[in-house]
Amino acid sequence: MAHRDRKIIKRRGSRTCGYGNAQKHRGAGSRGGRGMAGSKKHKWSYVSKYMPEYFGARGFKRPPGVVREIKTINVGDIEKDLDRLVDEGKIRLKNKRYFLNLGDIGYDKLLGSGEISHPIIVTVNSCSKLALKKIESAGGKVEISE
Repeated sequence: MAHRDRKIIKRRGSRTCGYGNAQKHRGAGSRGGRGMAGSKKHKWSYVSKYMPEYFGARGFKRPPGVVREIKTINVGDIEKDLDRLVDEGKIRLKNKRYFLNLGDIGYDKLLGSGEISHPIIVTVNSCSKLALKKIESAGGKVEISE
């Protein structure tokens, strides 16, 4: 249909635009209320078909003050940044053994991704089994602090 042939264009300027009484096509009464008004009454069939999840609660969200993010680091990342951490004084070197307290540099857990070849004694809050195995196979040790 050509735009100029549309009813709204042809009727523009008339009081009722082809809807009879001026009140019939004005306000929210012609659509059964604004927005979700009537969604539990006369619009229920629409809501139940097209918006089935609209009513009712689903699960819950923990308060942000309770949620604590656990910062993790991989064994391979320690090996990769070993020289930098020694230069910054975050790892102490004594008798060809490295001493690292992960809590001091802001980490809570040690994970086992990557490889390690230096004997490192690591103090950490928690550690995965794979990380423990890799550290001990390199001649190091993991101390769990509480």
